[in-house]
Amino acid sequence: MAAARGGPRRISEKNEKPKDTKYVLKGLWHYVSHYRVHLIIAILLALGSNIFALIGPMLSGQAIDAIEPGEGMVIFTTVFYYAKWMVLFYIVSSALSYILSILMIRLSQKIVKKMREDVFNKLVELPISYFDKHQVGDIISKFSYDIDTINTSLSSDLIQVCASTITVLGSLIMMIIISPVLVLVMLVTIPLSLLYTRYMARKVRPLFRRRSSKLGELNGFVEEMVSGQMTIKAYAAENAVTERFNKFNTEAVDAHYKADYYGSIMGPTVGFINNLSLSLIIVFGAILYLFERMSLGNISSFVQYSRKFSGPINETANIISELQSAMAAAERVFRLMEEAPEPVDKDDAKELADIGGDVKLEGVSFGYLKDKIIIKNLFIHAIPGSLTAIVGPTGAGKTTIINLLMRFYDIWDGNIYVDGNDIRDVTRKSLRKSYAMVLQDTWLFSGSIYDNIAYGKEDATMEEVIEAAKMAGIHSYIRRLPDGYNTIINEEGMNISKGQKQLLTIARAMLLDAKMLILDEATSNVDTRTEIKIQKAMRKLMEDKTCFVIAHRLSTIQGADNILVINEGDVVEQGTHKELMKKKGFYYKLYHSQFE
Repeated sequence: MAAARGGPRRISEKNEKPKDTKYVLKGLWHYVSHYRVHLIIAILLALGSNIFALIGPMLSGQAIDAIEPGEGMVIFTTVFYYAKWMVLFYIVSSALSYILSILMIRLSQKIVKKMREDVFNKLVELPISYFDKHQVGDIISKFSYDIDTINTSLSSDLIQVCASTITVLGSLIMMIIISPVLVLVMLVTIPLSLLYTRYMARKVRPLFRRRSSKLGELNGFVEEMVSGQMTIKAYAAENAVTERFNKFNTEAVDAHYKADYYGSIMGPTVGFINNLSLSLIIVFGAILYLFERMSLGNISSFVQYSRKFSGPINETANIISELQSAMAAAERVFRLMEEAPEPVDKDDAKELADIGGDVKLEGVSFGYLKDKIIIKNLFIHAIPGSLTAIVGPTGAGKTTIINLLMRFYDIWDGNIYVDGNDIRDVTRKSLRKSYAMVLQDTWLFSGSIYDNIAYGKEDATMEEVIEAAKMAGIHSYIRRLPDGYNTIINEEGMNISKGQKQLLTIARAMLLDAKMLILDEATSNVDTRTEIKIQKAMRKLMEDKTCFVIAHRLSTIQGADNILVINEGDVVEQGTHKELMKKKGFYYKLYHSQFE
């Protein structure tokens, strides 16, 4: 459900304190650990694939040693023997590597599926206040872009890191067996490579975190501008919007450039260090050969193992940028999942049942910010079956009252009762299902007209839906549609006016078997004649129901049983329309100001 108007302004996420790497890895392990069997199989496959690949250089060295130094004689049977085993081992290694890739793709998809489920479930649990404070585009960016980034890293980078670790360790062991002296030569450049990689990783991580943040801000701005196209064009504000977009876009591009630039220079630099190491190995290997301390075959094998040793380090440096991007994305996702959910109901909270519709607010005080009170010591009593209208200037606290009645926010002081039950002592679900609600901002989902009207009542029959549509004054319009009540509503499909959308949401509210009804500017998008028809239908529908109506057009609530005039969080006047007009007070001035 969309947040009601009147809440605090939404702000984007900026300059948040980052979580450490251990925290992110712990969060990722939480998901990976659900598939331990798959992970064990993947590790065994990676181990097998790399071990078979590591045998190849040793066999090639044996084949080279089949050449007799000086005479140039070649023992072809020996060469073919070792070549045959090399081909066999490489085929087995490739087959295991292929199976590993397929397994990791499936594993990553399962993990991402679980992560998306958890994020969506978390979004459902979050209070309305979270959505009031965060841009929709930024939330969607975490749900889609960030999780996709994690998926890419899990499916490819994780394999690469595992394979690289096994290859590096295996190559180091084989090199030590062949020539400990040449290993000491390599140790001159290895620390340099590792120190550089570690330094760049620390430098690049915040850059990728900023890249994700800036992309979220850009998505949030675009989402807001797309949804507000009519207003933008009405005010001819295209140039101003374009300038703001260029600012967000430039910041996002700069963040991307810096992250990718520093990430991309790691690979070539580490590659240069590794090639320097290879040059030293060849020089000292030639010296050892001249002194008959090593054979050509062993030198060849050592060089191949050194390439296998340094290659993964180089590749790891290349994917550091991707890993940092995934870490930054995971950090944002886990931060979202750490957000405090809507407070749980009390252990002894009871279900509201057999609701009569008696609503009382006694001494209620509330504010969205700790230092700014909006509602002050408010008293309201709505008897069952009554129509209570809430009017007042913008910012007076009208919609805030609705937020408190529905427990979208909890009050600071005072009490709210429904049939004598403090709403903090009942379950939120039963409280909210006791109300039918129609907001000024309509919400229709992709589906049939029937599905949209019957949204709040799963077992609704077609006859009930048609009756609700008739009472809302939308039946004749639906009947003229190509497929009637089975016509599908979607963004690219038919063009439904705002007034018609509002009528559909009103029909949805009419269908609910709720004893209380909330209308927040529900008829603001309806023409005057249709509005009169809806008012008459609602009066009939709302018999024996408690109704709260927020309206700016005071002509629509003249028949209300009680009109509450709110100003700066206080009820300054209340009574029927006639009573308030006789007083010639705040309501009288407000009413006449609409006709001046």
